Amino acid sequence: MKNYRKYAAQYFLPEGETLDWVQRDALTEAPVWCSVDLRDGNQALVEPMDVTAKTEFFRLLVELGFREIEIGFPAASGTEFDFVRKLIEEGLIPDDVTVQVLTQAREHIIGRTFEAVRGAKNVIVHVYNSISPAQREQVFHGGREEVKAIAVDGAKRIAELAAGRKENIRFEYSPESFTATEPEFAAEVCNAVLEVWRPTAEKKAVINLPATVETSMPHVFARQVEYMRKHLAFPDAVVLSVHPHNDRGCGVAASEAGLLAGARRVEGTLFGNGERTGNVDLVTLALNLYSQGVDPGLNFENLPYIAARYTFLTGMPIPPRQPYAGELVFAAFSGSHQDAIAKGLRWRRTHDGVWNVPYLPVDPHDIGREYERDVIRINSQSGKGGVGYILENAYSLKLPARLKEAFSRVVKKVSDEGHRELPPAEMYELFLDTYLRNEKYFSLSEVDYRMREGMDAEVLLTDNRTGEIRRLTGHGNGRLDAVANILKAYTGIPFSLNGYEQHALTEGTSAKAITYLSVTADGESCWGAGVHDDSSSASVRALCAALNNLLSRREG
Repeated sequence: MKNYRKYAAQYFLPEGETLDWVQRDALTEAPVWCSVDLRDGNQALVEPMDVTAKTEFFRLLVELGFREIEIGFPAASGTEFDFVRKLIEEGLIPDDVTVQVLTQAREHIIGRTFEAVRGAKNVIVHVYNSISPAQREQVFHGGREEVKAIAVDGAKRIAELAAGRKENIRFEYSPESFTATEPEFAAEVCNAVLEVWRPTAEKKAVINLPATVETSMPHVFARQVEYMRKHLAFPDAVVLSVHPHNDRGCGVAASEAGLLAGARRVEGTLFGNGERTGNVDLVTLALNLYSQGVDPGLNFENLPYIAARYTFLTGMPIPPRQPYAGELVFAAFSGSHQDAIAKGLRWRRTHDGVWNVPYLPVDPHDIGREYERDVIRINSQSGKGGVGYILENAYSLKLPARLKEAFSRVVKKVSDEGHRELPPAEMYELFLDTYLRNEKYFSLSEVDYRMREGMDAEVLLTDNRTGEIRRLTGHGNGRLDAVANILKAYTGIPFSLNGYEQHALTEGTSAKAITYLSVTADGESCWGAGVHDDSSSASVRALCAALNNLLSRREG
Protein backbone atom coordinates (compact mmCIF):
# COMPACT_ATOMS: atom_id res chain seq x y z
CA MET A 1 0.00 0.00 0.00
CA LYS A 2 1.57 3.21 -1.20
CA ASN A 3 0.77 5.47 1.78
CA TYR A 4 2.46 3.35 4.44
CA ARG A 5 5.11 6.00 5.14
CA LYS A 6 2.50 8.30 6.71
CA TYR A 7 2.32 5.97 9.74
CA ALA A 8 4.69 5.33 12.62
CA ALA A 9 4.61 3.81 16.10
CA GLN A 10 2.47 5.89 18.48
CA TYR A 11 3.46 4.35 21.82
CA PHE A 12 6.12 4.90 24.46
CA LEU A 13 8.35 2.20 25.93
CA PRO A 14 9.50 2.58 29.53
CA GLU A 15 13.21 3.19 29.96
CA GLY A 16 15.29 0.29 31.22
CA GLU A 17 14.43 -3.38 31.45
CA THR A 18 10.99 -4.09 32.91
CA LEU A 19 10.63 -7.74 31.99
CA ASP A 20 9.97 -9.57 35.25
CA TRP A 21 6.60 -10.67 33.91
CA VAL A 22 8.26 -12.68 31.11
CA GLN A 23 9.32 -15.25 33.69
CA ARG A 24 5.67 -16.15 34.30
CA ASP A 25 4.26 -18.67 31.86
CA ALA A 26 0.65 -18.89 33.04
CA LEU A 27 -2.07 -17.14 35.00
CA THR A 28 -3.04 -19.07 38.12
CA GLU A 29 -6.04 -17.09 39.32
CA ALA A 30 -8.83 -15.02 37.88
CA PRO A 31 -8.66 -11.22 38.01
CA VAL A 32 -11.39 -8.99 39.34
CA TRP A 33 -13.83 -8.68 36.46
CA CYS A 34 -15.56 -5.38 35.76
CA SER A 35 -18.17 -5.33 33.02
CA VAL A 36 -18.46 -2.07 31.11
CA ASP A 37 -21.22 -3.37 28.81
CA LEU A 38 -23.76 -0.89 30.15
CA ARG A 39 -21.51 2.10 29.57
CA ASP A 40 -18.69 1.56 27.08
CA GLY A 41 -20.58 -1.17 25.22
CA ASN A 42 -23.88 0.69 25.29
CA GLN A 43 -22.50 3.95 23.93
CA ALA A 44 -21.10 2.02 20.96
CA LEU A 45 -24.51 0.73 19.85
CA VAL A 46 -26.26 2.25 16.86
CA GLU A 47 -29.39 2.29 19.00
CA PRO A 48 -28.39 2.45 22.68
CA MET A 49 -30.41 0.32 25.07
CA ASP A 50 -33.35 1.88 26.86
CA VAL A 51 -33.88 1.59 30.61
CA THR A 52 -35.79 -1.68 30.32
CA ALA A 53 -33.14 -3.36 28.18
CA LYS A 54 -30.33 -2.07 30.39
CA THR A 55 -32.11 -3.44 33.45
CA GLU A 56 -32.38 -6.88 31.85
CA PHE A 57 -28.73 -6.73 30.84
CA PHE A 58 -27.75 -5.80 34.39
CA ARG A 59 -29.66 -8.82 35.72
CA LEU A 60 -27.82 -11.03 33.21
CA LEU A 61 -24.43 -9.72 34.33
CA VAL A 62 -25.30 -10.40 37.97
CA GLU A 63 -26.40 -13.95 37.07
CA LEU A 64 -23.08 -14.54 35.33
CA GLY A 65 -21.18 -13.63 38.49
CA PHE A 66 -19.96 -10.07 37.86
CA ARG A 67 -19.51 -8.23 41.13
CA GLU A 68 -18.24 -4.94 39.68
CA ILE A 69 -20.41 -3.46 36.93
CA GLU A 70 -20.03 -0.05 35.33
CA ILE A 71 -23.66 0.91 34.87
CA GLY A 72 -23.30 4.13 32.95
CA PHE A 73 -22.26 7.73 32.54
CA PRO A 74 -25.10 9.36 34.50
CA ALA A 75 -24.38 12.88 33.32
CA ALA A 76 -24.42 11.88 29.65
CA SER A 77 -28.20 11.64 29.17
CA GLY A 78 -31.53 11.35 30.91
CA THR A 79 -31.70 7.65 30.09
CA GLU A 80 -28.35 7.02 31.74
CA PHE A 81 -29.32 8.96 34.86
CA ASP A 82 -32.76 7.35 35.08
CA PHE A 83 -31.31 3.86 34.76
CA VAL A 84 -28.91 4.40 37.66
CA ARG A 85 -31.74 5.76 39.79
CA LYS A 86 -33.99 2.82 38.88
CA LEU A 87 -31.43 0.26 40.02
CA ILE A 88 -30.96 2.06 43.33
CA GLU A 89 -34.54 3.05 44.11
CA GLU A 90 -36.01 -0.35 43.21
CA GLY A 91 -33.38 -2.27 45.18
CA LEU A 92 -32.13 -4.17 42.13
CA ILE A 93 -28.46 -4.10 43.14
CA PRO A 94 -27.43 -7.10 45.30
CA ASP A 95 -25.49 -6.26 48.43
CA ASP A 96 -22.35 -7.99 47.12
CA VAL A 97 -22.34 -6.06 43.82
CA THR A 98 -20.48 -2.77 43.42
CA VAL A 99 -21.80 -0.47 40.74
CA GLN A 100 -19.42 1.84 38.93
CA VAL A 101 -20.23 5.16 37.30
CA LEU A 102 -18.07 7.14 34.91
CA THR A 103 -17.44 10.87 34.93
CA GLN A 104 -15.10 13.27 33.22
CA ALA A 105 -12.85 15.29 35.49
CA ARG A 106 -15.18 18.31 35.22
CA GLU A 107 -16.91 19.81 38.24
CA HIS A 108 -20.53 19.96 37.04
CA ILE A 109 -20.36 16.45 35.56
CA ILE A 110 -18.93 15.09 38.81
CA GLY A 111 -21.74 16.77 40.73
CA ARG A 112 -24.42 15.22 38.53
CA THR A 113 -22.75 11.82 38.94
CA PHE A 114 -22.96 12.03 42.74
CA GLU A 115 -26.63 12.94 42.48
CA ALA A 116 -27.21 9.77 40.49
CA VAL A 117 -25.59 7.37 42.99
CA ARG A 118 -27.37 8.75 46.07
CA GLY A 119 -28.50 5.82 48.22
CA ALA A 120 -26.40 3.11 46.59
CA LYS A 121 -24.61 0.80 49.01
CA ASN A 122 -21.34 0.17 47.17
CA VAL A 123 -20.11 2.51 44.46
CA ILE A 124 -16.95 3.17 42.48
CA VAL A 125 -16.80 6.69 41.07
CA HIS A 126 -14.60 6.43 38.00
CA VAL A 127 -13.01 9.66 36.80
CA TYR A 128 -10.85 10.14 33.74
CA ASN A 129 -9.08 12.65 31.56
CA SER A 130 -6.83 12.26 28.56
CA ILE A 131 -3.12 12.91 29.06
CA SER A 132 -1.34 11.81 25.85
CA PRO A 133 0.86 14.18 23.83
CA ALA A 134 -1.61 14.14 20.93
CA GLN A 135 -4.50 15.08 23.22
CA ARG A 136 -2.43 17.71 25.06
CA GLU A 137 -1.40 19.38 21.82
CA GLN A 138 -4.46 18.97 19.63
CA VAL A 139 -7.39 18.97 22.07
CA PHE A 140 -6.41 20.80 25.24
CA HIS A 141 -3.75 23.08 23.71
CA GLY A 142 -1.74 22.78 26.89
CA GLY A 143 1.23 21.05 28.41
CA ARG A 144 1.80 18.40 31.05
CA GLU A 145 0.97 20.61 33.99
CA GLU A 146 -2.36 21.65 32.54
CA VAL A 147 -3.65 18.09 32.01
CA LYS A 148 -2.26 16.98 35.37
CA ALA A 149 -4.16 19.82 37.02
CA ILE A 150 -7.38 18.60 35.39
CA ALA A 151 -6.86 15.17 36.94
CA VAL A 152 -5.97 16.54 40.36
CA ASP A 153 -8.87 19.00 40.45
CA GLY A 154 -11.26 16.21 39.49
CA ALA A 155 -9.84 13.96 42.20
CA LYS A 156 -10.26 16.71 44.79
CA ARG A 157 -13.85 17.38 43.84
CA ILE A 158 -14.70 13.68 44.07
CA ALA A 159 -13.08 13.42 47.49
CA GLU A 160 -15.00 16.49 48.70
CA LEU A 161 -18.38 15.17 47.53
CA ALA A 162 -17.71 11.71 48.96
CA ALA A 163 -16.79 13.00 52.40
CA GLY A 164 -19.47 12.25 54.95
CA ARG A 165 -21.67 10.30 52.55
CA LYS A 166 -23.35 7.17 53.90
CA GLU A 167 -22.62 5.23 50.72
CA ASN A 168 -19.49 3.08 50.57
CA ILE A 169 -17.70 5.02 47.83
CA ARG A 170 -14.39 4.02 46.32
CA PHE A 171 -12.43 5.93 43.69
CA GLU A 172 -11.02 5.00 40.29
CA TYR A 173 -8.84 7.04 37.97
CA SER A 174 -8.08 6.36 34.30
CA PRO A 175 -5.38 8.25 32.41
CA GLU A 176 -7.13 8.10 29.06
CA SER A 177 -4.87 7.25 26.08
CA PHE A 178 -2.46 5.68 28.56
CA THR A 179 -0.65 3.54 25.99
CA ALA A 180 0.13 6.60 23.85
CA THR A 181 1.48 8.54 26.85
CA GLU A 182 5.02 8.80 28.20
CA PRO A 183 5.13 6.15 31.02
CA GLU A 184 6.87 8.41 33.51
CA PHE A 185 4.27 11.12 32.98
CA ALA A 186 1.40 8.64 33.29
CA ALA A 187 2.85 7.52 36.62
CA GLU A 188 3.29 11.16 37.69
CA VAL A 189 -0.37 11.99 37.01
CA CYS A 190 -1.68 8.83 38.68
CA ASN A 191 0.45 9.45 41.75
CA ALA A 192 -0.76 13.04 41.95
CA VAL A 193 -4.35 11.72 42.01
CA LEU A 194 -3.45 9.11 44.63
CA GLU A 195 -1.89 11.80 46.83
CA VAL A 196 -5.27 13.51 46.88
CA TRP A 197 -7.19 10.34 47.72
CA ARG A 198 -4.58 8.68 49.96
CA PRO A 199 -6.13 5.21 49.70
CA THR A 200 -5.62 2.52 52.31
CA ALA A 201 -5.40 -1.24 52.26
CA GLU A 202 -8.93 -1.30 53.69
CA LYS A 203 -10.31 1.10 51.11
CA LYS A 204 -8.28 0.72 47.96
CA ALA A 205 -8.35 2.98 44.93
CA VAL A 206 -8.37 1.65 41.38
CA ILE A 207 -5.83 2.89 38.87
CA ASN A 208 -7.14 1.79 35.50
CA LEU A 209 -4.85 1.76 32.46
CA PRO A 210 -6.85 2.08 29.24
CA ALA A 211 -5.53 1.15 25.84
CA THR A 212 -8.00 3.73 24.57
CA VAL A 213 -6.76 2.99 21.08
CA GLU A 214 -4.58 -0.09 20.81
CA THR A 215 -1.25 1.10 19.43
CA SER A 216 1.29 -1.65 20.06
CA MET A 217 1.91 -5.34 20.30
CA PRO A 218 0.87 -7.00 23.58
CA HIS A 219 4.36 -7.28 25.04
CA VAL A 220 4.73 -3.49 24.86
CA PHE A 221 1.49 -3.05 26.79
CA ALA A 222 2.76 -5.51 29.39
CA ARG A 223 5.98 -3.53 29.84
CA GLN A 224 3.93 -0.34 30.30
CA VAL A 225 1.74 -2.05 32.90
CA GLU A 226 4.72 -3.42 34.77
CA TYR A 227 6.34 0.02 34.81
CA MET A 228 3.23 1.46 36.43
CA ARG A 229 3.08 -1.35 38.98
CA LYS A 230 6.62 -0.57 40.04
CA HIS A 231 6.20 3.22 40.14
CA LEU A 232 2.76 3.83 41.64
CA ALA A 233 2.48 5.32 45.11
CA PHE A 234 0.51 3.49 47.80
CA PRO A 235 1.28 0.06 46.23
CA ASP A 236 -0.62 -1.87 48.92
CA ALA A 237 -3.68 0.36 48.55
CA VAL A 238 -4.07 0.32 44.77
CA VAL A 239 -5.87 -2.16 42.54
CA LEU A 240 -4.10 -2.04 39.20
CA SER A 241 -6.64 -2.46 36.40
CA VAL A 242 -6.45 -2.65 32.60
CA HIS A 243 -9.01 -1.61 30.02
CA PRO A 244 -7.80 -2.90 26.63
CA HIS A 245 -9.42 -2.12 23.32
CA ASN A 246 -9.06 -4.25 20.21
CA ASP A 247 -7.97 -1.91 17.42
CA ARG A 248 -5.08 -4.21 16.44
CA GLY A 249 -7.06 -7.36 17.17
CA CYS A 250 -4.84 -8.09 20.17
CA GLY A 251 -7.16 -7.16 23.04
CA VAL A 252 -7.23 -10.63 24.61
CA ALA A 253 -3.48 -11.14 24.25
CA ALA A 254 -2.77 -7.66 25.65
CA SER A 255 -5.03 -8.32 28.63
CA GLU A 256 -3.35 -11.62 29.43
CA ALA A 257 0.08 -10.02 29.08
CA GLY A 258 -1.03 -7.13 31.30
CA LEU A 259 -2.20 -9.58 33.97
CA LEU A 260 1.14 -11.38 33.81
CA ALA A 261 2.77 -7.98 34.28
CA GLY A 262 0.91 -7.29 37.51
CA ALA A 263 -2.61 -6.06 36.77
CA ARG A 264 -5.25 -7.61 39.03
CA ARG A 265 -8.42 -6.33 37.41
CA VAL A 266 -9.83 -6.20 33.86
CA GLU A 267 -12.54 -3.99 32.42
CA GLY A 268 -14.23 -5.31 29.31
CA THR A 269 -17.47 -6.46 27.74
CA LEU A 270 -19.29 -9.61 26.76
CA PHE A 271 -18.16 -10.73 23.31
CA GLY A 272 -15.96 -7.66 22.92
CA ASN A 273 -18.65 -5.07 22.21
CA GLY A 274 -17.49 -1.47 22.23
CA GLU A 275 -16.38 1.47 20.16
CA ARG A 276 -14.55 0.90 16.87
CA THR A 277 -13.30 -2.73 17.06
CA GLY A 278 -14.53 -3.07 20.62
CA ASN A 279 -13.29 -3.73 24.13
CA VAL A 280 -11.57 -6.89 25.25
CA ASP A 281 -13.92 -9.88 25.21
CA LEU A 282 -14.42 -11.02 28.80
CA VAL A 283 -16.03 -14.28 27.70
CA THR A 284 -12.89 -15.25 25.82
CA LEU A 285 -10.60 -14.12 28.64
CA ALA A 286 -12.56 -16.06 31.26
CA LEU A 287 -12.84 -19.24 29.21
CA ASN A 288 -9.16 -19.07 28.31
CA LEU A 289 -8.50 -19.33 32.04
CA TYR A 290 -11.03 -22.13 32.33
CA SER A 291 -9.31 -24.06 29.53
CA GLN A 292 -6.10 -23.96 31.59
CA GLY A 293 -7.69 -25.35 34.74
CA VAL A 294 -8.32 -22.00 36.48
CA ASP A 295 -11.74 -21.15 37.93
CA PRO A 296 -12.69 -17.92 36.13
CA GLY A 297 -15.27 -16.95 38.75
CA LEU A 298 -17.87 -16.32 36.01
CA ASN A 299 -20.54 -18.77 34.88
CA PHE A 300 -20.73 -19.45 31.15
CA GLU A 301 -22.21 -22.95 31.43
CA ASN A 302 -25.09 -21.98 29.11
CA LEU A 303 -23.24 -19.88 26.58
CA PRO A 304 -25.81 -20.24 23.77
CA TYR A 305 -28.48 -18.72 26.05
CA ILE A 306 -26.13 -15.92 27.09
CA ALA A 307 -25.28 -15.18 23.47
CA ALA A 308 -28.96 -15.12 22.50
CA ARG A 309 -29.82 -12.74 25.37
CA TYR A 310 -26.91 -10.49 24.45
CA THR A 311 -27.98 -10.33 20.80
CA PHE A 312 -31.61 -9.67 21.72
CA LEU A 313 -30.78 -6.84 24.12
CA THR A 314 -28.06 -5.11 22.09
CA GLY A 315 -29.03 -5.96 18.52
CA MET A 316 -25.40 -6.97 17.93
CA PRO A 317 -24.75 -10.29 16.14
CA ILE A 318 -22.03 -12.66 17.30
CA PRO A 319 -19.68 -13.62 14.46
CA PRO A 320 -19.70 -17.36 13.65
CA ARG A 321 -15.97 -17.60 14.44
CA GLN A 322 -16.13 -15.67 17.75
CA PRO A 323 -14.06 -17.73 20.25
CA TYR A 324 -16.16 -20.17 22.27
CA ALA A 325 -19.51 -18.50 21.44
CA GLY A 326 -19.60 -18.46 17.64
CA GLU A 327 -21.80 -20.95 15.82
CA LEU A 328 -18.84 -22.58 14.05
CA VAL A 329 -16.02 -22.43 16.61
CA PHE A 330 -16.25 -26.11 17.50
CA ALA A 331 -17.45 -27.25 14.08
CA ALA A 332 -15.31 -29.81 12.28
CA PHE A 333 -16.12 -30.32 8.61
CA SER A 334 -12.78 -31.84 7.63
CA GLY A 335 -12.84 -35.62 7.49
CA SER A 336 -9.51 -36.08 9.28
CA HIS A 337 -10.52 -33.66 12.04
CA GLN A 338 -13.87 -35.39 12.48
CA ASP A 339 -12.22 -38.79 12.70
CA ALA A 340 -9.77 -37.59 15.36
CA ILE A 341 -12.53 -35.92 17.38
CA ALA A 342 -14.78 -38.97 17.19
CA LYS A 343 -11.97 -41.25 18.33
CA GLY A 344 -10.99 -38.83 21.08
CA LEU A 345 -14.55 -38.65 22.42
CA ARG A 346 -14.81 -42.45 22.29
CA TRP A 347 -11.51 -42.73 24.17
CA ARG A 348 -12.79 -40.47 26.94
CA ARG A 349 -15.69 -42.83 27.65
CA THR A 350 -13.20 -45.14 29.34
CA HIS A 351 -10.56 -42.67 30.49
CA ASP A 352 -10.67 -39.88 33.05
CA GLY A 353 -8.19 -37.08 33.57
CA VAL A 354 -7.30 -33.84 31.86
CA TRP A 355 -9.35 -32.95 28.80
CA ASN A 356 -7.22 -33.53 25.71
CA VAL A 357 -9.59 -34.37 22.87
CA PRO A 358 -8.00 -33.40 19.53
CA TYR A 359 -9.18 -30.09 18.05
CA LEU A 360 -11.42 -29.20 21.03
CA PRO A 361 -9.76 -26.76 23.47
CA VAL A 362 -12.61 -27.22 25.98
CA ASP A 363 -15.41 -29.73 26.32
CA PRO A 364 -18.31 -28.11 24.42
CA HIS A 365 -20.74 -29.64 26.92
CA ASP A 366 -19.21 -27.47 29.66
CA ILE A 367 -20.51 -24.32 27.99
CA GLY A 368 -23.83 -25.66 26.76
CA ARG A 369 -22.81 -26.82 23.29
CA GLU A 370 -23.69 -30.20 21.74
CA TYR A 371 -21.33 -32.54 19.91
CA GLU A 372 -23.88 -33.55 17.28
CA ARG A 373 -25.12 -30.02 16.60
CA ASP A 374 -22.01 -27.91 17.18
CA VAL A 375 -18.95 -30.12 16.68
CA ILE A 376 -19.36 -32.75 13.99
CA ARG A 377 -20.83 -30.91 11.01
CA ILE A 378 -21.33 -32.70 7.70
CA ASN A 379 -20.63 -31.31 4.23
CA SER A 380 -18.64 -32.24 1.15
CA GLN A 381 -15.39 -31.97 3.12
CA SER A 382 -16.46 -34.53 5.71
CA GLY A 383 -15.28 -38.10 6.01
CA LYS A 384 -16.42 -41.43 7.37
CA GLY A 385 -15.43 -40.59 10.95
CA GLY A 386 -17.83 -37.68 11.24
CA VAL A 387 -20.63 -39.45 9.41
CA GLY A 388 -20.27 -42.50 11.63
CA TYR A 389 -20.12 -40.42 14.79
CA ILE A 390 -23.36 -38.57 14.03
CA LEU A 391 -25.26 -41.75 13.17
CA GLU A 392 -24.00 -43.57 16.25
CA ASN A 393 -24.49 -40.83 18.82
CA ALA A 394 -27.69 -39.31 17.48
CA TYR A 395 -29.41 -42.41 16.11
CA SER A 396 -27.64 -45.43 17.72
CA LEU A 397 -26.43 -46.75 14.34
CA LYS A 398 -23.00 -48.38 14.70
CA LEU A 399 -21.97 -48.73 11.08
CA PRO A 400 -19.26 -51.21 10.04
CA ALA A 401 -16.09 -49.51 8.84
CA ARG A 402 -16.66 -50.32 5.15
CA LEU A 403 -20.27 -49.14 5.32
CA LYS A 404 -19.17 -45.86 6.93
CA GLU A 405 -16.81 -45.33 4.04
CA ALA A 406 -19.47 -46.19 1.46
CA PHE A 407 -22.11 -43.96 3.02
CA SER A 408 -19.69 -41.06 3.45
CA ARG A 409 -19.29 -41.06 -0.34
CA VAL A 410 -23.07 -40.84 -0.71
CA VAL A 411 -23.18 -37.93 1.76
CA LYS A 412 -20.28 -36.16 0.06
CA LYS A 413 -21.99 -36.41 -3.33
CA VAL A 414 -25.30 -34.96 -2.07
CA SER A 415 -23.52 -32.15 -0.20
CA ASP A 416 -21.17 -31.34 -3.06
CA GLU A 417 -23.93 -31.20 -5.67
CA GLY A 418 -26.11 -29.04 -3.43
CA HIS A 419 -23.21 -26.91 -2.15
CA ARG A 420 -24.58 -27.15 1.37
CA GLU A 421 -24.28 -28.73 4.79
CA LEU A 422 -26.36 -31.78 5.67
CA PRO A 423 -28.04 -31.55 9.09
CA PRO A 424 -28.05 -34.80 11.15
CA ALA A 425 -31.76 -35.44 10.55
CA GLU A 426 -31.37 -35.13 6.78
CA MET A 427 -28.29 -37.36 6.81
CA TYR A 428 -30.24 -39.97 8.80
CA GLU A 429 -33.08 -39.88 6.27
CA LEU A 430 -30.52 -40.25 3.48
CA PHE A 431 -29.15 -43.34 5.22
CA LEU A 432 -32.64 -44.83 5.52
CA ASP A 433 -33.43 -44.11 1.87
CA THR A 434 -30.12 -45.55 0.70
CA TYR A 435 -29.86 -48.68 2.82
CA LEU A 436 -33.26 -49.55 4.30
CA ARG A 437 -35.98 -48.31 1.98
CA ASN A 438 -34.76 -49.30 -1.48
CA GLU A 439 -37.48 -51.62 -2.85
CA LYS A 440 -37.27 -50.43 -6.42
CA TYR A 441 -37.04 -53.95 -7.90
CA PHE A 442 -38.66 -56.30 -5.41
CA SER A 443 -39.88 -56.65 -1.86
CA LEU A 444 -40.83 -59.49 0.45
CA SER A 445 -44.12 -59.39 2.34
CA GLU A 446 -44.50 -59.63 6.12
CA VAL A 447 -45.04 -63.43 5.76
CA ASP A 448 -42.06 -63.74 3.49
CA TYR A 449 -40.24 -66.72 4.99
CA ARG A 450 -41.27 -69.78 6.98
CA MET A 451 -39.72 -73.11 7.78
CA ARG A 452 -41.67 -75.99 6.26
CA GLU A 453 -41.16 -79.67 5.91
CA GLY A 454 -38.98 -80.42 2.90
CA MET A 455 -37.87 -76.82 2.38
CA ASP A 456 -35.81 -74.27 4.29
CA ALA A 457 -37.74 -71.15 3.30
CA GLU A 458 -40.75 -69.92 1.44
CA VAL A 459 -41.13 -66.30 0.42
CA LEU A 460 -43.87 -64.19 -1.06
CA LEU A 461 -42.04 -61.87 -3.44
CA THR A 462 -43.53 -58.83 -5.18
CA ASP A 463 -41.93 -57.59 -8.38
CA ASN A 464 -42.32 -53.83 -7.82
CA ARG A 465 -41.81 -52.98 -11.50
CA THR A 466 -44.66 -55.19 -12.77
CA GLY A 467 -46.72 -55.72 -9.63
CA GLU A 468 -46.46 -59.52 -10.06
CA ILE A 469 -46.51 -61.53 -6.80
CA ARG A 470 -44.72 -64.87 -6.74
CA ARG A 471 -44.37 -67.58 -4.10
CA LEU A 472 -40.85 -68.97 -4.13
CA THR A 473 -39.09 -71.68 -2.11
CA GLY A 474 -35.46 -72.55 -1.53
CA HIS A 475 -32.91 -74.41 0.52
CA GLY A 476 -29.83 -73.34 2.35
CA ASN A 477 -27.68 -73.53 5.43
CA GLY A 478 -30.09 -71.64 7.67
CA ARG A 479 -32.80 -69.16 6.94
CA LEU A 480 -30.68 -66.28 5.60
CA ASP A 481 -28.73 -68.60 3.30
CA ALA A 482 -31.97 -70.16 2.03
CA VAL A 483 -33.49 -66.76 1.21
CA ALA A 484 -30.23 -65.72 -0.46
CA ASN A 485 -30.41 -68.81 -2.70
CA ILE A 486 -34.02 -67.98 -3.62
CA LEU A 487 -32.97 -64.45 -4.61
CA LYS A 488 -29.97 -65.68 -6.59
CA ALA A 489 -32.30 -67.81 -8.65
CA TYR A 490 -34.84 -65.02 -9.04
CA THR A 491 -32.34 -62.32 -10.09
CA GLY A 492 -29.89 -64.55 -11.92
CA ILE A 493 -27.02 -62.92 -10.07
CA PRO A 494 -24.57 -65.30 -8.30
CA PHE A 495 -23.82 -62.88 -5.45
CA SER A 496 -22.06 -63.69 -2.18
CA LEU A 497 -22.41 -62.25 1.32
CA ASN A 498 -19.16 -60.65 2.41
CA GLY A 499 -20.10 -58.37 5.26
CA TYR A 500 -22.44 -58.90 8.17
CA GLU A 501 -22.87 -57.06 11.48
CA GLN A 502 -25.80 -56.74 13.83
CA HIS A 503 -26.60 -54.86 17.05
CA ALA A 504 -29.58 -53.90 19.16
CA LEU A 505 -31.14 -50.49 18.59
CA THR A 506 -33.11 -50.47 21.84
CA GLU A 507 -33.01 -52.28 25.16
CA GLY A 508 -35.48 -54.63 26.82
CA THR A 509 -37.52 -57.65 25.78
CA SER A 510 -39.00 -55.84 22.78
CA ALA A 511 -35.66 -54.51 21.53
CA LYS A 512 -35.26 -54.02 17.82
CA ALA A 513 -32.17 -55.24 16.01
CA ILE A 514 -30.46 -53.73 13.00
CA THR A 515 -28.43 -55.77 10.56
CA TYR A 516 -25.87 -54.37 8.11
CA LEU A 517 -25.10 -56.68 5.22
CA SER A 518 -23.03 -56.47 2.04
CA VAL A 519 -23.50 -58.46 -1.17
CA THR A 520 -20.80 -58.81 -3.83
CA ALA A 521 -21.08 -59.89 -7.45
CA ASP A 522 -18.36 -59.64 -10.10
CA GLY A 523 -16.23 -57.56 -7.74
CA GLU A 524 -18.99 -55.06 -7.11
CA SER A 525 -20.32 -54.64 -3.53
CA CYS A 526 -23.46 -53.00 -2.19
CA TRP A 527 -24.73 -52.58 1.35
CA GLY A 528 -28.17 -52.86 2.84
CA ALA A 529 -29.66 -52.59 6.32
CA GLY A 530 -32.73 -54.04 7.96
CA VAL A 531 -34.55 -53.41 11.24
CA HIS A 532 -36.88 -55.83 13.02
CA ASP A 533 -37.56 -57.11 16.52
CA ASP A 534 -36.53 -60.54 15.21
CA SER A 535 -32.86 -60.71 14.28
CA SER A 536 -33.43 -63.19 11.42
CA SER A 537 -36.06 -60.94 9.92
CA ALA A 538 -33.71 -57.96 10.21
CA SER A 539 -31.04 -59.92 8.33
CA VAL A 540 -33.40 -60.86 5.49
CA ARG A 541 -34.52 -57.23 5.14
CA ALA A 542 -30.89 -56.12 4.95
CA LEU A 543 -30.26 -58.69 2.24
CA CYS A 544 -33.20 -57.43 0.19
CA ALA A 545 -32.07 -53.80 0.52
CA ALA A 546 -28.49 -54.68 -0.46
CA LEU A 547 -29.62 -56.62 -3.53
CA ASN A 548 -31.96 -53.82 -4.61
CA ASN A 549 -28.99 -51.46 -4.35
CA LEU A 550 -26.89 -53.79 -6.46
CA LEU A 551 -29.60 -53.98 -9.12
CA SER A 552 -29.94 -50.18 -9.05
CA ARG A 553 -26.24 -49.70 -9.56
CA ARG A 554 -26.13 -52.16 -12.46
CA GLU A 555 -28.98 -50.36 -14.13
CA GLY A 556 -27.03 -47.14 -13.74
